[in-house]
Amino acid sequence: MFTRTESLRDFIRFYPVITFIIFIHIILYLLTALPIFPSKFLFERLAGVNLYVVNGEYWRLVTPIFMHAGFAHMLFNSFSLVLFGPALEQLLGRTKFILVYLVTGIAANLATLLLEPLTYTHVGSSGAIFGLFGFYISIIMFRKAMMSRENSQTIMTIAIIAVIMTFVQSNINITAHIFGMLSGFLIGAAAYRR
Repeated sequence: MFTRTESLRDFIRFYPVITFIIFIHIILYLLTALPIFPSKFLFERLAGVNLYVVNGEYWRLVTPIFMHAGFAHMLFNSFSLVLFGPALEQLLGRTKFILVYLVTGIAANLATLLLEPLTYTHVGSSGAIFGLFGFYISIIMFRKAMMSRENSQTIMTIAIIAVIMTFVQSNINITAHIFGMLSGFLIGAAAYRR
C-alpha cells in the first residue's frame, strides 16, 4: 500500500492529483529559488502571514499549502505525499482527495491564524499531509477491514513519530500539524463512523 513500484509514467497516470500537487511544489520552489525570477516578491505574496489574512488577503489561507521554505522542506513534503497519498487518492477518487487535502490544509492555516501571533509567517504542505494521516487514523478506528494490520501499524507508527518530531524539531508550525491531523480525522470520522 505504501511501497511505490510504479514507473514514473504509471504513477502520473494512476495518481494525477498527487502528481499535479508535486508539480506545483516544484514550480513554486524553482520560482522562489532561481535568481532569474522575482523570488522575494512571490514568496511575500503567497506565504501565510496572519496579519495580512486579517487585513483581507484570504488567499493566504490556501497558498502556503503549496509553498516551501527551501529545497529540503519541499522535497520532504513531496516525498511524504508520494508515499502516503496514492492509497487515499485511489480510495477516495480525485475530487474527494482534493477536497480532503485542501480542507485539512486550510483548517491547519485557520488554526494558525487563530492561535498564533499576528506576526506569524508560515509555509508548507505539512498541515495537509498531517490531514491525510488523520484521515488514515479514522479508517483504522472506524473501518479496520479497509486496511491490513501491517498497513495500519505502519500508519500509526509514522503518525506517532511525526507528532513527536513536531515538538522536537525547531521552526515547525506545531499548530498546523496538530490541527491538520485533527481535521483529517474528523472528516474521516464523519465519512466512516456510520
